[in-house]
Amino acid sequence: MKYIEHYKIKWHDTDANRMVSPSRVLAYMQETANLHLRSCGMSLDDLRDQKKLAFILSRIAIRIYEPMYAYEEIDVETWVCESRGMSFHRCFRILRQDTVIAEAFSVWALLDLCDKKLLPSTAFPYQIEPELPLGQEMAVRVRLPAMSLMKYVGDRKIVYSDIDYNGHMNNTHYPDMLCDFTPDIHRKRVIGLTLSFLHEAAYGNTLKVYRAAREGGYYFRTVNGEGTTCLEASLVTEDFNGLML
Repeated sequence: MKYIEHYKIKWHDTDANRMVSPSRVLAYMQETANLHLRSCGMSLDDLRDQKKLAFILSRIAIRIYEPMYAYEEIDVETWVCESRGMSFHRCFRILRQDTVIAEAFSVWALLDLCDKKLLPSTAFPYQIEPELPLGQEMAVRVRLPAMSLMKYVGDRKIVYSDIDYNGHMNNTHYPDMLCDFTPDIHRKRVIGLTLSFLHEAAYGNTLKVYRAAREGGYYFRTVNGEGTTCLEASLVTEDFNGLML
């Protein structure tokens, strides 16, 4: 079954160019997924505290077709698709009136917090009727160039304001981090984003950020102090007459 939540966009969700930032687009999607679970009688807090389980975002591909602005009203749809093996599939769609302005396809894992093991989809203790996936194909696997072909562009420390109750950087903060390392981002609009989470970025970690050019944007890889890759990502942008800095 599809779940729909209605929002009025907040001014503080917009960036310097007065458009909703990619991180806030992701936040609207994930908030709707949280409310979907809550409507089925299983909030994220209950799932964690009572069942000792947590959903972990593995991969997500987002397409943003049109910009969003403060005080516009939007509907965010989400639904689960048929899951298999260790993967839970969830789709998102954002509409302004009847126009689709953003879509996403995501893959999640269910973590047993006591044993720190991933569980199969059959272990999920609730039943949600699945729907068909999005009509268009969305690749959620990022194929990055070799590390030798990527340029080190800086460090990013994980601070208190980044983390959620898992003690790791919240998923919705990653698009902002990638934008911070994108040249001339103030004159670009993000229209596509693919994130592949390989290892958590914990509080106090310092990530090394690597970047390589791709058609219409950049590839990114982040590596922690132990040399473990935490994130592989792709950011696609288009030029526009944005903020002059």
